[in-house]
Amino acid sequence: EEEEEMEVEMEGWHQLYPGHIPTSPLQKALLAAGSAVMALYDPYRHDMVAVLGETTGCLALPNLRDKMKNHPEGYRILRERPRICLSTLDMTRLQGLPDGSLGREYVRFLEDNKVSPDTRMPPKFVDDEELAYVIQRYREVHDLMHTLLGMPTNMLGEVVVKWFEAIQTGLPMCVLGAAFGPVRLSTRKLQVLATELVPWAIRSGLNASCVLNVYYEQRWEQSVESLREELGIFPPP
Repeated sequence: EEEEEMEVEMEGWHQLYPGHIPTSPLQKALLAAGSAVMALYDPYRHDMVAVLGETTGCLALPNLRDKMKNHPEGYRILRERPRICLSTLDMTRLQGLPDGSLGREYVRFLEDNKVSPDTRMPPKFVDDEELAYVIQRYREVHDLMHTLLGMPTNMLGEVVVKWFEAIQTGLPMCVLGAAFGPVRLSTRKLQVLATELVPWAIRSGLNASCVLNVYYEQRWEQSVESLREELGIFPPP
């Protein structure tokens, strides 16, 4: 059955990895437009945000892959394909790490915001198996970006992380989230965002080395502060 599935032919297209849905450029454009409208209407529709990221990432994803290939740690990640999900994480060990360490603060972030690393959707529309892994990795380190940037998962926190990620990855989905995310915020929050948080996120995004080149699974004991310094992320305001 699986073999049959892998041989699904669609007008000369075929499945490149489990779950892959081959699509034409026109279908991608329609999916991008539809998912963009839905994601802007409801930024918490993670499925729509995911589809948008895959259908519009055709220029940014190869660029990110090249950055990883040209970096020793990033290259190892591409070769070994680690995953950050409940089946690979030793939550008890991470909970037992000292306060301030990446592992402890990451688990605290998951608990405080009631999120699970398993909610990330697997890629479907990326027509290259290696690039599909790159976007999967980007999704799985997203919560670590929140941890490193010290941002919660509320609308304000998401917008700040999206600004940082937009600068770092060049993914149109992040740019869109950064630009249109603030429309629902109150005037007071908009003021804090415009005067403090966004300038800090942009400066950090430009200054930091590529966040996909960190083998986070081997850095759990490292302090968040020293990893911030190593990457070049300025302390949160």
